[in-house]
Amino acid sequence: MLKQLRPAIALLGLMTLITGVAYPLAITGIAQLAFPEQANGSLVRDAQGQVIGSTLLAQSFEGAQWFQARPSAAGFATVASGASNLAPSNPTLAARIATQASRLAGEGAAPVPMQLVTTSGSGLDPHLSPAAARWQIARVAAARGIPENSLERLVEQHTERPLVGPAVVNVLALNLALADNRAIAVHETTP
Repeated sequence: MLKQLRPAIALLGLMTLITGVAYPLAITGIAQLAFPEQANGSLVRDAQGQVIGSTLLAQSFEGAQWFQARPSAAGFATVASGASNLAPSNPTLAARIATQASRLAGEGAAPVPMQLVTTSGSGLDPHLSPAAARWQIARVAAARGIPENSLERLVEQHTERPLVGPAVVNVLALNLALADNRAIAVHETTP
């Protein structure tokens, strides 16, 4: 019996070292060399070097002067990220969507985009469709006293067109550009 256990234990130890130590270290090293920004969380820093977010995670922005991301079932908390798991027929989900839609209904002439009243699967999706971002332009322009066409150009500038899939706008990047008054001033003076 010891003759059969010894190779099994040795193989277990060897595979543990290969798959549990060597492989993760090799992949981490390759990722750090090839894609350091992505491997470290795609962090966004302010002028002082402080981390203010990640381009991979949605954040809550309070106030009419900011573009709003999709609602989060987890309150934008990364630890509790996830969907609400409420079925489309659930009255709680229907009431939440109706409340959100009625709150937003006065902002635009067009119907409220579904992305602004429904959560994503993770609850932390940082992207909106360009149409959902454009729908918010009138509110943001009024709150900031900025011409709508300047915000239209800013949204277009921050629209990402991936090789596969629809065009998206990263709300954090858009709001950071909005906070940078120089970006708006450039758009206002450009014909």
